[in-house]
Amino acid sequence: MRFPFYILSLSLILSCQFAWAQQVIVKPVYDFSRLDIKITSWVDSGYYKGASVIVVKNGQVIHQKYFGSFTPDAVAYIASAGKWLAAATIAAVVDEGKLSWDDQVNKWLPEFKDVKGKATLRQLLSHTAGYPDYQSAGSHVDNYQTLKESVAHIVDLPADTLPGTKFKYGGLAMQVAGRMAELATGKDWETIFQEKIAQPLKMKLTHFTPVSDVDGQSPMLGGGARTGLQDYANFLNMISHDGMFEGKYILSEKSIQEMQANQVGEAKVSPGEFVEKVRATFRRDIYGLGEWREEVDNKGNPVLISSPSWAGAYPWIDKKYHVYGFFLARVAEMKNGFNPFLSSPVLPLLVRNILETSSPTIRHQHKP
Repeated sequence: MRFPFYILSLSLILSCQFAWAQQVIVKPVYDFSRLDIKITSWVDSGYYKGASVIVVKNGQVIHQKYFGSFTPDAVAYIASAGKWLAAATIAAVVDEGKLSWDDQVNKWLPEFKDVKGKATLRQLLSHTAGYPDYQSAGSHVDNYQTLKESVAHIVDLPADTLPGTKFKYGGLAMQVAGRMAELATGKDWETIFQEKIAQPLKMKLTHFTPVSDVDGQSPMLGGGARTGLQDYANFLNMISHDGMFEGKYILSEKSIQEMQANQVGEAKVSPGEFVEKVRATFRRDIYGLGEWREEVDNKGNPVLISSPSWAGAYPWIDKKYHVYGFFLARVAEMKNGFNPFLSSPVLPLLVRNILETSSPTIRHQHKP
């Protein structure tokens, strides 16, 4: 018995529709309870009054939460997490051709007549310039309201080492780098930052000045910035997309590569530096420009980069897992041996574990 052609055609169409209805879409389900429990424990212990965290994978927010007193509008001083912002600001001036990474200090500041004047811009931003890390004990803390005033108090400080010979994490050298940018552009630091980074990235809550009188928020470039959760996430978005944000280049790809490259070179790295403590590995290629190279691949390319702060704020980009994240917090009380600088770097490891152990969810989709 033969069926008419139109009956066979109808049967074929119905069978295709049925098959289409059985198509499944598999999406990962992420359980961030372990991450939330860790942050909650810090807040409940009184280390922080509040905190917030955002995690983005492949351009999609996969986790965002607020703890304690923090809300989406919360702003906190982020200490050394501002170093990344400062280096990016200067990179924008380099992109303009107004500065070079190899410019020496004395090109712009001839009053630096000793060996400190021979340090280059890249050395100032990679903690290899030979400058003291901070003002000596008993001196005025470096929380001046202008870079001009700050640098005037750095000129006569004795150099610690020759430029390029030792990695010494600190902040004074970055003040000099910022002053070079001011002289190259004819604008003050905050204006440069707002025009080149903050405004294009819609970072409305983020500023470097005025400097607060609260101890620990200086030096200005290396530790004086304040920001909000989404603001810094926008910055990480740009960095993770090789300088582009919402279809526009904020920094060149070349500048992004320069910031992430090993800038320590042949400088001596003493045992016990940050990377060794938190990643249990001793390397010399641990720093770029304003950012730590926490992990690298077998070719020396950065895998995990960050800008941790003593106050707890911790931004990171994990290239292996296509993730970036930011933990916004400011320590309220140092007690029980808690060290925010060394504690926050557990967060990308927790995120990796969450991604690796995520289970799929199956959705049945029916389309006529």
